[in-house]
Amino acid sequence: MGKLLFWIVLIILVLFVARLAGRMAAARQDGAQGAKKAKAGARQPKPLESMVRCAHCGIHLPRSEALQQDGQTWCSAEHARLGPAKH
Repeated sequence: MGKLLFWIVLIILVLFVARLAGRMAAARQDGAQGAKKAKAGARQPKPLESMVRCAHCGIHLPRSEALQQDGQTWCSAEHARLGPAKH
């Protein structure tokens, strides 16, 4: 009975050590990938920009991408040519 208990404890101990080693290896790998992402992500994010609505189709787009004519905003030159939508 003593030998059986010894082998059960030994097997549980080996499994515990293997699981612990696997977690440590995964943490090391995630840490290395995180460092690469941190270097790549070190660029400053774009500042927030106000959104405007196209007077023709109603789509919202950043103000820097919109066309402004006659006090209205448009998503494209074609919509500016067509004018405001008639609902």
